[in-house]
Amino acid sequence: MGRGPRLTGRRQPSAPRDGRAPEGPQLDVRVIRSNKVFKTHKGGKTASWSILVVVGDNKGSVGVGLGKARGIPDAIRKAEEAAKKAMFKVPMIGTTIPHEVTAKWGTAQVVLKPASPGTGVKAGSAVRQCLEAAGVHDVLAKCLGSRNGTNVAYATVEAFRELSAPEDIASRRGADVKALVPWLAKARKEEEDHA
Repeated sequence: MGRGPRLTGRRQPSAPRDGRAPEGPQLDVRVIRSNKVFKTHKGGKTASWSILVVVGDNKGSVGVGLGKARGIPDAIRKAEEAAKKAMFKVPMIGTTIPHEVTAKWGTAQVVLKPASPGTGVKAGSAVRQCLEAAGVHDVLAKCLGSRNGTNVAYATVEAFRELSAPEDIASRRGADVKALVPWLAKARKEEEDHA
């Protein structure tokens, strides 16, 4: 009596049975860094994986999370859940950031500068992945100090948190936004036309 074909390999996630597209926003999930770590016990060492993930909607929302588990898929899932919980909105003007910002995390320092349309993302390592997940398309970036992927990613997120929209700055100062940033009205109009 023969058996049927044996299933091997990983199964692809199946679509809902009624043919509808999966519900909820489609998020861009990127693994920044994976690290195999060991814990020493009385009986020996146990290995697990520590994975850093950035999650973004490519429309201005981004979050970074760290997950640790015995298996890589479980670690990625945990990191993704942590990143989704930590998501926040990044202020943007068109496809770039509103102003220059410098942020530090540990010994890693990240400098982000706005760029004109068509420049692209001039950045490397974890900074690029964070910027692309957030939906920033034109920016100049530089990493100073440590190149550790985890510290660089958290420094980039810290830089995002320090950004302020021109409208917020104008209201804090009690000034007119047109006097403060004369080109903003044109940039916001172009933003609406593209949307």
